[in-house]
Amino acid sequence: MKREDVEHDDPEDLADRLPAATTKKRAKTKTTRTTTSVTITDTKSRSPRKSKVIPQSLAVPHPAPERWKEAHDAIKEMRSRVPAPVDTMGCDQVQWKEQDPKNNRFATLISLMLSSQTKDKVTDAAVAKLRTAVGRSLSVDAVIAADEATISDAISKVGFWRWKTQYIKQAAQRLRDDFDSDVPKTVDELCSLPGVGPKMAFLALQVAWKLNLGIGVDVHVHRITNQLSWHQRPTKNPEETRLNLQSWLPKELHSEINHMLVGFGQTVCLPVGPKCDSCTLSSARLCPSAQTKKSTKRGSRDPASTNSPAESESGPKIEIQMGNP
Repeated sequence: MKREDVEHDDPEDLADRLPAATTKKRAKTKTTRTTTSVTITDTKSRSPRKSKVIPQSLAVPHPAPERWKEAHDAIKEMRSRVPAPVDTMGCDQVQWKEQDPKNNRFATLISLMLSSQTKDKVTDAAVAKLRTAVGRSLSVDAVIAADEATISDAISKVGFWRWKTQYIKQAAQRLRDDFDSDVPKTVDELCSLPGVGPKMAFLALQVAWKLNLGIGVDVHVHRITNQLSWHQRPTKNPEETRLNLQSWLPKELHSEINHMLVGFGQTVCLPVGPKCDSCTLSSARLCPSAQTKKSTKRGSRDPASTNSPAESESGPKIEIQMGNP
């Protein structure tokens, strides 16, 4: 896969790596290249993936960090003042363009599958184009009936679009054969679908089924909670972050924390060039990672800082030169 095929939402995006996109373990995978798509024939893809048990709790709960509620409320207040891309183009928005309840849930799942390592704006456009391409309604049967070239052309702007074409087709087939053409209602069953990980599964359950069973941790949630020192030791991956958060964050906040922190990461706490000067967490000393803004530009000289106290005083400058005796 070429680098230009990937458009990252964030240079630190490690949240939902696609199962086969960046690994060399698929030695038996046969690839046939065409002008419009890549057809992947996997000797193991014909048999359904077994449900993987997703851990839900830690053996020893993680302690709640100090002043976390103050930080949470401050972020929530900032989010209420600044709209973010996720507010209008997130996975919770696509369902309103479908009439059938099953199609609502399927559209939500498709949006999540396309969103991995892709900006919200690009994902939203791809979902709309795919909906038009398969007959103006995103249904399991419509996706199964569509050929791969049609799907590939519709989603070609998203990251890993070649792999996602395969995953969408395979997932639609599984939904029809094993789940009555509907989105499963458990995390383990959702994660048995090709291209679906824990983050997508928890968010799909929250949005599609209104089931609050866990926290969807993406790159923003993983990054920001570490920057806020909400973990005793920095977490190494989104799953470690999720289990830590679920052990102390009140359950009623589980369904909103992703949306809140994603928008915060898109508008204020940017991965590159964060707006710490306008973030209330900085002034309240709630963020250990806050960056202080330099008062002078790089390369400029501040006379008050370079001159000695005597030189900065007003009045004529008198120099006395002593000659040799």
